[in-house]
Amino acid sequence: MANNNTNKMLTEAKKTKKDEFYTRLEDIEKELCNYKNCFKNKVVFCNCDDPYESNFFKYFALNFNALGLKKMICTCYAGSPIITEQLSLFDVKGLVLKKEDSKKPYKIEICSVHDFNKDGAIDLIDIKSIIEENENNSLSLLKGNGDFRSDECVELLKESDIVVTNPPFSLFREFISLINQYNKDFVLISNINALTYKDVFKMFMEDKIRTGYTNFNVGMYFSVPDNTPKFHRIENGKKFVRVASSCWLTSLPVEKHNDYLILYKEYSEEKYPKLQNCKGINVETYNDIPDNYFDYIAVPITFLDKYNPNQFKIVGSAEANILPDGWKGMTKEFVDLYYKQGNTGSIRIGNRLTCCISSKGIASIPYKRVIIIRKRNEVDENV
Repeated sequence: MANNNTNKMLTEAKKTKKDEFYTRLEDIEKELCNYKNCFKNKVVFCNCDDPYESNFFKYFALNFNALGLKKMICTCYAGSPIITEQLSLFDVKGLVLKKEDSKKPYKIEICSVHDFNKDGAIDLIDIKSIIEENENNSLSLLKGNGDFRSDECVELLKESDIVVTNPPFSLFREFISLINQYNKDFVLISNINALTYKDVFKMFMEDKIRTGYTNFNVGMYFSVPDNTPKFHRIENGKKFVRVASSCWLTSLPVEKHNDYLILYKEYSEEKYPKLQNCKGINVETYNDIPDNYFDYIAVPITFLDKYNPNQFKIVGSAEANILPDGWKGMTKEFVDLYYKQGNTGSIRIGNRLTCCISSKGIASIPYKRVIIIRKRNEVDENV
């Protein structure tokens, strides 16, 4: 999970709406190369991306033909803090870009890409040229503010097949809700904490969303504006912050979620703490899930990166306020025992956070848990 400094930065971003975390091209390439067949003949929409600076735009523009895209659309919001250093590159016919326009929202639509200057490679010079010369490719100022929720951008969303972007951290709930409303596929960057948002968690339960190929325990570096006071390193004059709790989320197929976990632990009352809220047990890692247990199991949120819906069923999460059948709040006996052991922090009787008691009588409240049940197969029927 994220360290305290990173969590603090993300919390501050959420409070102040400072969401300028820009994705590195290498991280985009590492994840999106796994979905190559999913993009063929599709309209891709990057609806939170400054077309001049976004590495999502660069990735799809430069790989347009290799992916077999039908169309790529990229938009940004008004007042983007990134200085459009490549603005002169996009001085195209029919569009006068004045200095005061540099912070206005733009839209780029690309329907075809070719090696315009015949140098043997597709680059941004070619992109500029095909926008100038081909009426099917265009760059234009947006009429509205470029917000992904604006009527103008929603119309572009309706036209698209797959949304690919790094949406604002502070607006992730609204973003995913809009994508769901129009039933669009997506590949997004998120914070792990968003996995327990009620609407997002429901999507996991319904197998409409899953983690991507990049292991979210590794984290990613994001470039930030030059005036960002807190950062982790500088590369080529640019500031970067590391978000250890970042992850990719997608509606597209991800092969690893078809893999069955090999379960080799055996259940015993002595080894596994009992859930105090319902009939079930708590495990500290997915490797501890017992092979011979079929009641509720509380697992860390990181389990979602290993989740195979053919092997397990997700039934709830206290953090998402989705509670499995028979779930109840903390009893007075648990609360008294918890404080008697020297624990501090405010909890109350009836609080629905996941809590458990070990065979040694130790009361604990494990950090963010997902409640699952293992599905039985033919071999399991005799267990």
